[in-house]
Amino acid sequence: MINDLKKLLLAGVGAVATTYEKASEVVDELVQKGRLTVDEGKELSEELKRNFTTKATEKINEIKSVNKESLEKVISELGYVKKEEIDKLKVRIEFLENKLDQM
Repeated sequence: MINDLKKLLLAGVGAVATTYEKASEVVDELVQKGRLTVDEGKELSEELKRNFTTKATEKINEIKSVNKESLEKVISELGYVKKEEIDKLKVRIEFLENKLDQM
């Protein structure tokens, strides 16, 4: 399940990368044909790069989120106890032991 989600999100990152590459090619072609100036082409390329970086970062964050949530779900389903829960139990046991010692 985790691998399927990861593959899906990585495909999204790949699609964004492909779109960026194709858009860059179109910009280069427009510059070569004289429909855009070199400066306009550079500016447009920079904007595309920023958009690509933003989209790629969003997809990577989605992957991280899905991995963390999936891992927590698997751990929960397997019945493993979180460290915080163990720490709470240790404190409670220590409290009860102290109470017993006072009796």
